[in-house]
Amino acid sequence: MKILITGFTPFGGEEINPAYEAVKLLPDIIAGAEIIKAELPTVFLKGAQVLQALIEAHQPDAVICVGQAGGRPAISVERVGINFQDARVEDNEGNKPIDEKIIPDGKAAYFSNLPTRAIVQRMQDNGIPAVLSYSAGTYVCNEVLYHLLHWIDTLYPQLRGGFIHVPYDPAQVVKMSPAPSMPIALISQGLMFALKEIVEGEG
Repeated sequence: MKILITGFTPFGGEEINPAYEAVKLLPDIIAGAEIIKAELPTVFLKGAQVLQALIEAHQPDAVICVGQAGGRPAISVERVGINFQDARVEDNEGNKPIDEKIIPDGKAAYFSNLPTRAIVQRMQDNGIPAVLSYSAGTYVCNEVLYHLLHWIDTLYPQLRGGFIHVPYDPAQVVKMSPAPSMPIALISQGLMFALKEIVEGEG
């Protein structure tokens, strides 16, 4: 089995993105599955284009995209991507779509076909704060998730895919007003349990 897992570049003036930092810490083999790690640009459309190129190149069985959701206190396993983008801040190339569809003739929403509830349970059982989430926001994270789920519906019916949001790392909140955070090493452990659930819970 082969699983592609991605994180994003830093954005919004941050020096790190805990999503990709946590992805980089993952081993190359988990529960017998090959783990392919990659970084996506935090740029509308371009992140999705890079992701599709990675899917074509590696032909994975499953894809998990990971992004930062500053302010959330736990790892959030997303259940749905919506056909809507509405940026509060510019992406890393200055794009700021407002009230736009991601794919003009696309479905309103898609649900992840990953075992989202079981992933959350596996993390919680191993001491990792985790929750189900029903909103991936309206920024680049949701846009990439929606594209991924659209491709599964239209191009890659055998592929499984979804998205996980992670909190700030403690180093990011030192100069902020108090905000929840989680060490990158703990985030990475949570991602490892998610990957294990995808492999071991299969079939």
